Parts: sequence; C-alpha cells; structure tokens
Amino acid sequence: MSWLWAIIVGLVLGVIARAILPGKQDIPLWLTVIFGILGSILGNAVAGWIGVEDTKGIDWIRHLLQLIGAVVRSGPGRVARPGRRRGVRVGR
Repeated sequence: MSWLWAIIVGLVLGVIARAILPGKQDIPLWLTVIFGILGSILGNAVAGWIGVEDTKGIDWIRHLLQLIGAVVRSGPGRVARPGRRRGVRVGR
C-alpha cells in the first residue's frame, strides 16, 4: 500500500471513527488521520490472524476490522490529551 493511499484510508477511517464515538472529540485532523492509519494497520493484522485478509470481491470483513481498529485507537486518544479543554488549566 502506498503512503498516499494509507493517508486517504486513514483520513476516511478516522473521520468515521470520530462520528461513531460519543461526545466531542477535541483532537486535530492530523491526529485523526494518524489514528485512522494505526487502526487500519491494526485491522489488517487482525484480519491476517483470523485468515480473512484476502477474499474474493470486496473485503468487507477486513474493512470492518479496520474501522473497529480505528475506533479502538481513537477512543483512548481523546483521553490522552489532558488540559486541552477550554477553560481548564492544568498545573495551577
């Protein structure tokens, strides 16, 4: 997979993962793309482990696993950025 394709897929998966997660995600677009790429890699690895990485036609199971990976990766990402909320000061 080329880097450009990985970025495009990461963007799409990251945006869909943000839409699925409840509440406001206060993370920038570039971090959404990174989480989407990492989720895609995680989903591809799981698809390989269970033996569905290459099927005839559209790989719906692999794409679903990639989306689940992006959601799993994006969820902790919004908690990992403390002090980014408006009006909250950390350390004072």
